[in-house]
Amino acid sequence: MLVLSRRKGEKIVIGNEIVIEVLAVGGDGVRLGISAPGSTSVHRYEVFTEIQEANRSAESAVNELEQTTLEQLSAFLNVNPK
Repeated sequence: MLVLSRRKGEKIVIGNEIVIEVLAVGGDGVRLGISAPGSTSVHRYEVFTEIQEANRSAESAVNELEQTTLEQLSAFLNVNPK
């Protein structure tokens, strides 16, 4: 992990296209501005983990639906699934 100290108005560059600027510092918080290409997702960590969990749940539901559909189709056709 790279650890940096920055003051208000200073920037950090990640790769060639992502720029993070310290906009404000106060109390326990730091306000950051992030410039990134539209194709790059930028989320707070807690939102990112919620998105990942939702994706896992959706994938699980799709897998269950596919299995149920296969079983129903096999029963309808009187065929044993492999």
